[in-house]
Order: sequence, then C-alpha cells, then structure tokens
Amino acid sequence: MRASRGPTGTHVVFAAADSKPYASVRSRPVPRGQRRAMGQAMRKEVPRSSLGEWTPPPSRRDPVEQIREAHQGRQDWLVPVRVGRMVASPYGFLRGTATVMAEDLAALPATGIRPVICGDAHVGNIGFYASPERRLVLDLNDFDEAHPGGWEWDLRRLATSVWVAGRGNGAGEDDCEAAARACVSAYRRQMHALYEQPLLDRSFQRLDLEQLDATASDATLRTQITRAASRAERRTSDRALPRFTEEHAGQRRLVEEPPLITRVDEAEQERLAEGLDAYLDTLAPHWKRVLGGYTLVDIVHKVVGVGSVGLRAYVVLLEGSSPDDVVFLQLKQARRSVVARFVHGEDALHDHQGQRVVEYQQALQTVSDPLLGWTTVDGRDYYVRQFRNMKGAIRLDEIDAHALTDYAAICGQLLAKGHARTSGASLITGYVGGSDKLDGVLADFARAYADQTERDHQRLVDAVARGEIPAEHGV
Repeated sequence: MRASRGPTGTHVVFAAADSKPYASVRSRPVPRGQRRAMGQAMRKEVPRSSLGEWTPPPSRRDPVEQIREAHQGRQDWLVPVRVGRMVASPYGFLRGTATVMAEDLAALPATGIRPVICGDAHVGNIGFYASPERRLVLDLNDFDEAHPGGWEWDLRRLATSVWVAGRGNGAGEDDCEAAARACVSAYRRQMHALYEQPLLDRSFQRLDLEQLDATASDATLRTQITRAASRAERRTSDRALPRFTEEHAGQRRLVEEPPLITRVDEAEQERLAEGLDAYLDTLAPHWKRVLGGYTLVDIVHKVVGVGSVGLRAYVVLLEGSSPDDVVFLQLKQARRSVVARFVHGEDALHDHQGQRVVEYQQALQTVSDPLLGWTTVDGRDYYVRQFRNMKGAIRLDEIDAHALTDYAAICGQLLAKGHARTSGASLITGYVGGSDKLDGVLADFARAYADQTERDHQRLVDAVARGEIPAEHGV
C-alpha cells in the first residue's frame, strides 16, 4: 500500500496490481474487513458523486489530432480502412478511440485503486471462446490495452459503450439509462459477492454456456445467446479449412482476399517463422510439444477489428500428420497500452508488450487459450493465440432494449470478476457501497460521455468530408 496524489489533487490510496502486495507467502496481508473500511473512507476524499462528472475542459485536445497520433507506426495503406470503420457510427468511433477516452478519464476524479484493467472495456470486447476443455465460456476477450489502472476507468467506458450501442439500436434514453444502470449495479453486486470469497475461490469463477442461459432473464437475449453460441461452436480449425484455404500446385495454402487478406513474401514469411519458433518457448511444456508436432504451411497478413487496423496481424496455417489435422494461429502486433502513460508516465513497466497482453489476459480471464504466447519479429512485439477457437459474440444490432439491459448486467458482472481476480476487491467493495448511488452516478457519466462520443464522431465525419483525413468506406 502507498499513498500518492491523484490527478484531481486529492490524496488517494493505491492498491496497484504491479506493486505485488502478496509477493511472499510469509507476509501477512491487511485483513479484508479493514481494507473494505479503507475503501469506504475514500468517499470522503473522492465522493462517489464526483465519478459522474463530465465537462470537456477547454484544454481538451482535438480528437482528430489524437487519432492521427494513434496512426503513427501503423501501415499507411490501412489507415483509411481504419478511419472508414470509425466514421461508420458513433459506436465504431468509440471502439477505435480508446486512446481518446483514456486521456479524458485520466484527468477525472479517481480513487487510485488500480487492479489490472481491460483498458478498452466495451460491450463489443466481451464474447465467447473455448476453454482448454473445449467448453464455451463468455468473458472479456480483448486485452491489447490491458494494464494496471483505475477500475472506474473500465467501468465508465463499459457503461458509456452500453449507452452508445443502445442509441445505435434505436433505444430511447430511458432504456439506455436502464441498461447503463444495470451494468454498474451488476458490477457492484458481483464485487460484493466476490469480496466475501477466499482469493483462491474467486479465481475459479466463470460463466459458461449453461450458467449464462440461467443468468439471462430476457427471452430475446436467451435466443441470441443460443444463436451466438451456435455460430461460435462452428468456428473451429477443421470447419475453417474450406473457408480460408485452397489447393495450389498440390499444396494447401491460405486464400487471399485483398485488401483484408494478403500474402506475405518469402523473406517476411521466413522472419515470421523464426518468430514462431521463439514463441514456442513461451508456452507450457505440454503445449510446446503439441505444436512441435505441426508443420508451418503458410502465412498471410489479415486486417482485424477497428482499433487494431493498421497494426500488423497475421494468420498462420499449421498442418499435422494428416490433411485435416490443422491449427490456425494469429500473430497480433502489441504496442504500449493507452493506459500506461497515465499510470507510469514515460517509464516502461513492461519489457515486452506481447508478454504484457498474454499475462494480463490470463489474469483477467478465468480460463484462457492454452496456446497464448509471445514473440518478436523485426523488432516489433507480438502476441500469439489460436485464430479459430470457437470465438463469437452477441450481435448487438439484433437485440432489443430489454435484452440490452439484461446483457449489460452480464457484462458488468464479468468486468467485476476480472478486476476481483487481480487486486483491490475489498477496497472497491467498500467504496462502491451497498446502495444504488453509484449506479445513477455512472449512468449520468455514460449519458454525458455518449454525447461527447457523438460530437467527436461528427468531428471525424466532417474532417473526412473536408479531406483532412483519408477514409475508405465499407471495407
């Protein structure tokens, strides 16, 4: 524990995940009840009502300028694709501008309690994937920005995304408020439930398909869960063969779909192959032996996501001892988290950004892809994971307002689970309290920042229309 001064000038108590408060089994941690009382006492320095405040300061930087900064180091020819995806809707803009919101959030009142956070928590970054036992689970599933940081940063962004997505679906303001409040309420209640559990027990909490069906109360949402799960269960390596591969000169290879999927030349493929050899050493011994039984067949560059467009990402085809025994891997470039500079300034906490993504993914998820690892190619950090691992998501444009409220609560519950696995659950529980005060406070913030997101989105739309920044639409 250490005392410091927060961005608003108030004294805050840090429970930082990177400070490793339980580094030795011989040290005795502060009792949970005492830590909860400390969290409650923080309300005097940082009132819960202050977390709902949002007024853009006069010194706030132009979001288009920040977007241009985020494009530095990306592949120039893909920048217009990224911008095109962001101008498509305010929600697309929100997804692509974690850096803009991080800068805004860092200047707001905060408790200073810093578990490992997602760093880019929004409803689109929660989805299905396969556990090592091949059971379908729902959890946080994007960790490019994961880093020790303010729990309220994650929760504010998640609640805002609920509001923005709701508006995008045509929901009224009352419905958006109900969904945002449900998200925060579920976070608060789940944190209370986990705080009371032993540290080891809370590390095993997860939401698999059967539990999810029981948790969802809205019939429309249960229908969408079933559909999304069915789609996810079909996203496996063997089913991907006819979709992503073709026969060429007697050899199987990955298909090209320019500009989104393009072949790499032999020199780059060789460098990537060397990187994959190094990646094997980051796996647990069993999984290193398993992948060692496969042969590298082909590599292509594949554009993914919104925020990641322009960063280097590759799909790798590995083949086993028979033509239908294949594994698809994905290499994704990892850069410093947008949260990092607001927590550690210019100091680098992590030597390898791919390793950061992997370790914090394993910290926030109850179960993770066993093939997660990291490597370096051409001086760039990458993390590696399975490409076809039963991944899927609830399609937000297919659920109504009541289903969104139900789903927002599930997302809030999962975010709390992730935070509670790392650090500060007792302090957060004490601070958020048992009443619904925080629910309304953060719903107010979500509404105000949803308005800001729409203004920023329009600023980008206007910049594209004036030719200030290039955009390629519909790609």
